[in-house]
Amino acid sequence: MSRPIEVLPVHGIGEIQPGDDLAELISKAADLRDGDVVVVTQKVVSKAENRLVDIDPEIGHKALVERESVRVLRRRGDLIISETEHGFVCANAGIDLSNVEEGRAALLPLNSDRSARRIRDSLKHRLGFAVAVIVSDTFGRPWRRGVTDVAIGCAGLRPVVDLRGTTDALGRELQVTEVAIVDEIASAAELVMGKAEGIPVAVVRGLDASWLGCGSIGDDVVRKPADDLFR
Repeated sequence: MSRPIEVLPVHGIGEIQPGDDLAELISKAADLRDGDVVVVTQKVVSKAENRLVDIDPEIGHKALVERESVRVLRRRGDLIISETEHGFVCANAGIDLSNVEEGRAALLPLNSDRSARRIRDSLKHRLGFAVAVIVSDTFGRPWRRGVTDVAIGCAGLRPVVDLRGTTDALGRELQVTEVAIVDEIASAAELVMGKAEGIPVAVVRGLDASWLGCGSIGDDVVRKPADDLFR
C-alpha cells in the first residue's frame, strides 16, 4: 500500500563558507527523524569543501571546462557537453557560475559519494540514529527540454530499486524495470528548494524502509560505456 511522502525545506542554513561543517549546520536547522533522507545541493557541498576556483580572464571559462573533462562529446557556441572524471555526462563539466562571486566558479566535489558518506556519518554521530544523504545537482536530459535535479552522490540508500522478477498490476512479470529512486528523491527535493530561494537542503520523509541500505552513484547509477548505446 502506498504511503504519503513529505518533502520539507530546511531553512536557516545560511551562506556556506569553505571549511563549514555541513552536518553541524543541518543538525541544528532540521528536525530530523530516523529513516529520513537529507538532500543537499552540490553547490553548498562544493563550497564547504573549498572547490571554488578563480576563472583566469586570459583563458576564460571554456579552458576550465576542458580541464575538468576527460572527454568532450559536443560543442555548440558556449555550450560544451563533456564527461567528467566521475563518469557524469553533463553541460560544462558540471561547473557552476551561479550563486558564487563574480570571476569564480564552483567545481563538482572530487567524490560526491564520499561527501555524502561524510555528512551521513557526522549526522549519525550527532543524532544517535541514521539518516540517508543525497548530494544533488541540476542536469539537462538528452532529447528533452528543461533541467531537473539528479543525485551525484549518496549514502545510506539503495540508489536503484530492481523490480525485475516482480509482477505488475496485471500479474505480468517485469523483465527490465529498474527504478532510479535516488534521482526521483533528488528531483522531488528540488521542488521545495528552488533555484533562487537560498534553500540548499531538504528532507524527504516517509520513504519505504526497504530503500535504505548500501550503494553509491558511481557503482550503481553511472552507466558503464560498454553498456551505453550512445558512446
